[in-house]
Order: sequence, then structure tokens, then C-alpha cells
Amino acid sequence: MGEETCEESKASIEKAIEAISSLISLSHSIKSFNIKWQLIRTKLEELYSGLSALENLNSGFDPSLSSLISAILISLKDTYDLATRCVNVSFSGKLLMQSDLDVMAGKFDRHTRNLSRIYSAGILSHGFAIVVLKPNGNACKDDMRFYIRDLLTRMKIGDLEMKKQALVKLNEAMEEDDRYVKIVIEISDMVNILVGFLDSEMGVQEESAKAVFFISGFGSYRGVLIRSGVIGPLVRVLENGNGVGREASARCLMKLTENSENAWSVSAHGGVSALLKICSCSDFGGELIGTSCGVLRNLVGVEEIKRYMIEEDDTVANFIKLIGSKEEIVQVNSIDILLSMCCKDEQTREILVREGGIQELVSVLSDPNSLSSSKSKEIALRAIDNLCFGSAGCLNALMSCKFLDHLLNLLRNGEISVQESALKVTSRLCSLQEEIKRIMGDAGFMPELVKFLDAKSLDVREMASVALYCLISVPRNRKKFAQDDFNISYILQLLDHEDGSNVSSDSGNTKFLISILMSLTSCNSARRKIATSGYLKSIEKLAETEGSDAKKLVKKLSRNRFRSILSGIWHS
Repeated sequence: MGEETCEESKASIEKAIEAISSLISLSHSIKSFNIKWQLIRTKLEELYSGLSALENLNSGFDPSLSSLISAILISLKDTYDLATRCVNVSFSGKLLMQSDLDVMAGKFDRHTRNLSRIYSAGILSHGFAIVVLKPNGNACKDDMRFYIRDLLTRMKIGDLEMKKQALVKLNEAMEEDDRYVKIVIEISDMVNILVGFLDSEMGVQEESAKAVFFISGFGSYRGVLIRSGVIGPLVRVLENGNGVGREASARCLMKLTENSENAWSVSAHGGVSALLKICSCSDFGGELIGTSCGVLRNLVGVEEIKRYMIEEDDTVANFIKLIGSKEEIVQVNSIDILLSMCCKDEQTREILVREGGIQELVSVLSDPNSLSSSKSKEIALRAIDNLCFGSAGCLNALMSCKFLDHLLNLLRNGEISVQESALKVTSRLCSLQEEIKRIMGDAGFMPELVKFLDAKSLDVREMASVALYCLISVPRNRKKFAQDDFNISYILQLLDHEDGSNVSSDSGNTKFLISILMSLTSCNSARRKIATSGYLKSIEKLAETEGSDAKKLVKKLSRNRFRSILSGIWHS
């Protein structure tokens, strides 16, 4: 008898689902009372989703459910009658019809809430499956919207397991097709529900954190999340969530804090402390620590937040330790944070030196076969460039840990992007005191700089030319440079516009090359090599177009040649 009653209950549910579907279709043909019918359709869609979840119900007969289904069928019959009268325009008065439609919308709302209470009370067993058929890739927007509303209803009326499964389906849909994200934004109250789930049970919290992260990936929708009050719940997930939830929360906060206006909200909810705690705890995975560092990198641009971070115990020391991480995201973001903290703060820079921060930066560059990526090396070089040349303490620490050896190795063997970063730092070093330039000359930087004089990039050629010019301004380096016949010969070849190998020459680069040769003429051996090289006519030709520097060079070389002629006559 019980089994028969259960079958009757299932038949009633199927009848209600069919009636709702028919009524929704009919409502689209109604031309009057559009707003009222839109509201009723929304209520019907929610009710449809809630009843659809019961189609595979595997529990005994329940009186409260049977009573509810009976009430729903009566309401559907009454509403169908109203719809027919609206289609046929056979109602007696507009005000009376509007009132009747409001009554029916209220009834369907109560039916949905009653169904939700039955779920929440645990009256129904968990032995039924949620079968949600996602529209195919060519589906129209209405079908996609109906699918998302179905999921939303399950989130509203379902128990924790149903909520979690609906969120999983939602995340799968948004990941596969961006159009679903837009639909989520357009459906009233859906974002608020997702944000509310961030304070829910762990499984629901995790999936809702993923959902808001998907939404945060679209810059135009981030404001919707902010207005829904998402930052406070995200911070609480950081503090109390599981690993996956924390990672999704941190990623979302990193997106949201790209707008510095949201930084204060993160700070006000205790986010800075929560993030610093994660970054200082080795128990967390590299991905979570790296993403948390990414959020702090965005926050540290706010002066007051930066000051708070600096004043927290061991903050600088902790980020220095993170430079040694095997994870690129951790290395890159921790270096960026330290750069922001120390750049305009001499006291913090002193802490950086004292805690071994310079050595850690150099260690990122030290081994060509290390786990440090090209991006990590570029960021480390940028930090050195910005931090070390304005502070005697930083510069001394830099030079004491064999930095020049590692820099020279990157110029020789680094990837192109790393070589350019290394060249920029080399150029900065070449502008410092003579002692450093002398050491660089002895270390072998000049031959490497010569190789960059014919690079494809104009910026690279200019940096190499300026750096080389600075190095040969030191007499000892100039003499050393002139001893290698290739160096002078190669520069002269680059100046020879008739030489086919010099396809990348231009007037800007030519000016720098002439300046190098002009400096070299201060060395007797170099001047003689230039004058007797066979390129003198090319230099004289350049003097006609390249201005005063080239003319000065020709004049100096000609004077030397004249002396040579006189010397030859005298000795003869």
C-alpha cells in the first residue's frame, strides 16, 4: 500500500511539472500585463526546478509533500484559467485581473518556500538524483537562462548536498561558456546568494568561492561583487576555509584589489593580517602563498597599508625567505612586495640588507640551471636595479656576493628577455664610480657589450653603446679594449654603411659608435689601429652627414696620420 501511495505521489509531481511547463509556454503568448506575467514566470521556474529534483525521489510517502503538491496543482489550474482569459482578452476589468495575478504570484512564492522548508527539515531522503540537463553549445539565451534559474532554485530550496551539487554544475557551466557568467549577473539576487554561501558549510563554501572567482575574472562584473559585500566573506574564507576555498578566495581578492579603491575594504575586514599569516606559514601550499603574496602586492601600493606591513614583526624577513621558494608565483610576488616596501624607505632597506635580502636576490640569478624561471630572474634584476644603486649599504652587499660574475653569465647565456634586463643593470653599474668600472673591465664585460652593438632592438644597442662608452672612459679599460683587434674592427664594420652585414645600423646608433671611437683615440695604440684600418674613408664620408662628432673624429685621426707622415720624413 505504501509503495502504491509513493507511486501516486510521483505521478502528482510529474503532473505538476508538466502543468508548469505548459503554463510557462502559454504565458509567453500573452500581450497584456507583461510585468505581472514575468514575475509569475520567475516564480514558476523556481517551483519547476524544485519539483524536478523530486522526479527520482526514492523515499516513502510523506503527507506534507502530498498536501503541497495538491495545493500547487490547484494554483496551476487557477492560473491557467487567468492566462487563457488574458490571451482571449476576456476579463471584466484590468484592476481586478492585476489583483488576481498578484494573488497567484504570492501563492507560487509560498509554495516554493514551503517546498524549501520540506527540504531543510530533512523530511525527504537523499536517495534521489539531481538530473540537470545543461543546454548544448548552440542553445539560445532563454534556454541557458532557464538552466541557471533551475540551479538557483536548487540552491535556494535544497539541503547542503543539493546546494553543493548545484554550485558544481554552475561552476562547470561558467568555466565552459562565458555567457553563463553574464546570465548569473543578470539574474536578480543570484550574486547575493553566492556571496552568502561563502559563510556556509565547507563544501558549499568552497564551490561558492570558485563561483565568485569566475565572476571576478570579468572586470566589468567586479563592481557587482563589491556591491554584494563579497570582501568580508572572502577574508573569512581565508581565515577559516579549506585549502581549495582559500586559494579561490585569494585569487578572487587578487582580481578585486587590482583596483586600489578596494584595498581599504580588505584591510578593514582584517585581510592584511590574514594574508600575512598565510605567507608566514610553511604549512600552506605554494599556490596559496603565492596568490596571497599577489594580493599583498596589490595592497602594498597604499601607503598606510605598506606602513602597517613594515611595522608588523618579521614581515620583511618572511618575504626574504620566500624569495628562495621553488614556486615562480611566490618568488615573483615576494620580490615585488619587498621592492615596494623598500624602494623609498631607507630604514626598511637597511633591514633588507641586514636580513640577507640582497644575497637572496642574487641567489635567484646565481645558477643557470636553477629552478628560478626567466620571469623570476627578470624581477630580481629589476629589484636590484631599483634598490641597490641608491644606497651604499645595498651596493656593498651586492658587490660582496659575486653579483658581477652572475650578471656576466646572464649576459652571455641568459634568454633574450633576461639578457636585456641584465644589460640594463650593467648599464647602470657602468655609470657608477671608476673603481666598479675598472672591476667590470677586468671581469670581461667589454667583449660581451660589443656583441650587443648590432642587436635588433634599438634600445639594446643604445644601452650597450652607452655602457661600453662608460667603461672605456677608464684608461686601463681603454687600453685593454684596444689590445683585442676584433673589438675595434667590429665597431668600424658597423660604421661602414656600405658593408652588407650592417643592416641594423641607424643614425642613433652611429652617434654612439662614433663616441666610442672618439674615446678610444685617447689611446695611442687604438688611434693607430683606427687610422690604419682601411675604414678611414668611410668615417670621412660619415662626417659629411653625421655632424660635429664625426668631424672631430676625422680631424683627430687626420692629425695623427699627418704626424705619422712627418715622422716618416724626419726619420728618412
